[in-house]
Amino acid sequence: MYKILIIDDHPLVIDGVRTMLHDVQTITIIGACKTASEALVFLEQEIPDIVLLDISLPDMDGLQLCGEIRNLCKDCKILGLTSTNEAGIIIHFMQKGGNGYLLKNMEREELLEAIDTVLDGKIYLSKAANQKVLENFHSLQNGVSNVPVITRREKEIMQLLSDGMTGPQIAEKLYLSHHTVETHRKNLFKKFNANNLQMLLKIGREYKLLS
Repeated sequence: MYKILIIDDHPLVIDGVRTMLHDVQTITIIGACKTASEALVFLEQEIPDIVLLDISLPDMDGLQLCGEIRNLCKDCKILGLTSTNEAGIIIHFMQKGGNGYLLKNMEREELLEAIDTVLDGKIYLSKAANQKVLENFHSLQNGVSNVPVITRREKEIMQLLSDGMTGPQIAEKLYLSHHTVETHRKNLFKKFNANNLQMLLKIGREYKLLS
């Protein structure tokens, strides 16, 4: 019996995965954690065979958590389960110790295929994720460190900046403090090594992070 731990802050996703796997005789879901801190406490008590990990969590970047999980359990398989389909993030996730990457709009058959594949010691990338990596194969060859990794919130704020919104307008729209928005903004400038907003947005478009 293979043990699975789900780490996702969306109850509907957790329920959906449970429904997909409830009649699979060889699998048991041993837990579902909504935060990184909750997951790390859980992993101190029990080690799963497979972790289904959301890349965007409220208290820690999923890429960082992937690395911490890998340090805690060398042999468990880590499958990214997320709506984020960015080549840079996918590649970084695999570098952090991930064994596969699925998008949340997957079908039950794809989830089962991914589980079987990683248990067999192979890497699994969903068709959509694999296409993203292929499109950015040049980045793989030249070092993924060139592709900045940003959180879901940072991407959201960068998109709103691109749409022409000001810091106070973004704070009001996202129900955040102005200080929090400015902190995210400064982090974006630092990650992209940008000196001004125009440069930040230009680089963001080059990496296809903006619509």
